[in-house]
Amino acid sequence: MADDPDEAEKIAEETGKPVVLKSQILVSGRGKSGGIVFAGDGGEARRVASNLLGSTIKGSLVNSLLVEEKLDIVEQLYASITIDRQARRYVVLASTSGGVDIEEVALTSPERIVRHWVDPAAGFSRHNAEGMTAQFSDLSQDDADKFASIIDTLYKVTIDYDAELVEINPLAKTSSGEFVAADARIILDDNAISGILNLKVEALKG
Repeated sequence: MADDPDEAEKIAEETGKPVVLKSQILVSGRGKSGGIVFAGDGGEARRVASNLLGSTIKGSLVNSLLVEEKLDIVEQLYASITIDRQARRYVVLASTSGGVDIEEVALTSPERIVRHWVDPAAGFSRHNAEGMTAQFSDLSQDDADKFASIIDTLYKVTIDYDAELVEINPLAKTSSGEFVAADARIILDDNAISGILNLKVEALKG
């Protein structure tokens, strides 16, 4: 984390590789709004940080930056679990067109998104995840298996923490074949948070 340009420069120099500077603000769509910028070295990182820190992006003031190594990305995927309020159940979404607004993909290339509505009584399993990723003809078997494992894990996180949304966008595949959550978002149910806090209070009283 960097709170001033000097820190950003130091982190970039210690990394020794091109970096990405991400504005730490609680809004989505930072990249399109100029809140995520790449830098090739420490000096450039300092200049970028000078421009970002103190700026306002989508109504939010940028006070700090995450400075990390720039990934050598060859593919960008998308995965999320959210609540379909009309169907009153969770829906799992997966796409091989990550890195952009999923709403845009849904409008222009709906065939690029696979959906699975979760039966509350049956839940969601690794087998279900594998069934989803098998529908992507552009994925190798190895990549499909890795993608399925990640989707399965996201669902477990969703259930364990009563989340309204768990999303990775993009899920980046690097040139080395690794999958990395380049950006992620989690929204927890306010009632679940209140319940957890009440339990902790009761535990302290006990």
